[in-house]
Amino acid sequence: MCYPTPQELGLAARALADEHPGEVRLRQAGTSRAGQPIWVLSVAATATAGPVDAIGTAGTAGMACTAGTAGGDAHSVLVVAGAHANEPVGGATALSLARRLLRDPAPRAGCAWHFLLCADPDGADLHRTPRPYSLLDYHRYFFRPPGPEQPEWAPSLLPADRLPPETLALTALIDELRPVLQVSLHATDLGGTWVQLTRDIPGLAEPFAKSAADLRIPVENGASDAAGWPSPGPGIFVIPEPGSAAAGAFHPEDTRLSTWYHAHRYGGTTAIVEVPMWASDLVDDPAPHPDPRGALRMLAGRLTADSALVGAAREQARSRDLDANPARDRGPDRPPPGGYEDPAPAPLLRAVDWTLALIPRITAEWTGPGAPAEATAAYIASIDAFGRRLSLRAAAMLLRVLRAEGHPAAPGLDRLVTGWCEEFAARFGARWIPVATQVEHQSRAVLAAYDKLVAAGRAAGGT
Repeated sequence: MCYPTPQELGLAARALADEHPGEVRLRQAGTSRAGQPIWVLSVAATATAGPVDAIGTAGTAGMACTAGTAGGDAHSVLVVAGAHANEPVGGATALSLARRLLRDPAPRAGCAWHFLLCADPDGADLHRTPRPYSLLDYHRYFFRPPGPEQPEWAPSLLPADRLPPETLALTALIDELRPVLQVSLHATDLGGTWVQLTRDIPGLAEPFAKSAADLRIPVENGASDAAGWPSPGPGIFVIPEPGSAAAGAFHPEDTRLSTWYHAHRYGGTTAIVEVPMWASDLVDDPAPHPDPRGALRMLAGRLTADSALVGAAREQARSRDLDANPARDRGPDRPPPGGYEDPAPAPLLRAVDWTLALIPRITAEWTGPGAPAEATAAYIASIDAFGRRLSLRAAAMLLRVLRAEGHPAAPGLDRLVTGWCEEFAARFGARWIPVATQVEHQSRAVLAAYDKLVAAGRAAGGT
């Protein structure tokens, strides 16, 4: 099983809609910056014997009937795939979930399910690794846009009049559907699985941990993305309330301005489900680390040194004026129709520059007065992986540009990327998680989140 491209997702969704015309609908929710369609696949609600369950008593009361659903006043679930170009599993999970709902319609009782198949099709076209065989293979054709160009994060970084069309399509869909639950499907290159929540979903930790154990996927207990956040269970993290001291070192922007929180205006909750491509058992080690601050100082020093190497190569590229070569830039974020070796440089270089600029702020966080005096081995391992991937991603994207241009710095940077990938895999004992297994775990997590949300609503409403 491979990761499907945006075009393959559209074709598969069209076939599913044609096969089930009374239950499934495919429509275009928007257009990307490069003119690609942004597809939404919807599976209609089934009728219920009585009124729709009062999920609202847990925070989602009074949902309006949603367009294109069956069964009277229906709730909606919105599943968002492909928000990060380098995390391609979500599209496969969305299709798998849609097919599962057709086989077992129980979760559709009074609830329509909607799947945004790829939130950033332009970015997905630039990150072209349908079946990576190693971390090096994954990074050979790596792309992740800078924060302001990411559909979910753009509202945290840009004024409203500068939001990209992908963000506008997503927020318009949320406004239309008013989902009781929004699930954003994400992935990490190497590590474990975890869930971030904008509101707690009681009871989610148990089925989540069971699925991970069944599928031999480690639960990331100290995810760097959720540093200091409340954790009601292993691998479950709740984004802190405004004004909380637990801000989280790796969301320096205001997370609450992201599209994750857009559903809150309608009483909805968002779950962000992360699954690894390669697993590492280091990220679920709950043992206390003997010297967290010393480890963080060491990791900050390594990241600073590594980023300096990438920065030097970036300056060499700048001296060749690769930033301003219109003959090689074929549109805002569209790759050429040819092979992997010929990317348009502009989006890659913007991403390199944004990543390098982010690193000093992160190393300052690791070595500042707020650095933890106590931490688990899992947390330090997660920080270690986070730092390695920052410099590695910047180097990999820069290498794609230098290689395509035949730049003299390309061979040296290639050796650096190769060595870093090998060290990363060896340090963490990386083992590949088959795509089908990634999809199965994400699907289970989505269904469990919805099931527990419904159960919480019933309990709060006394039904």
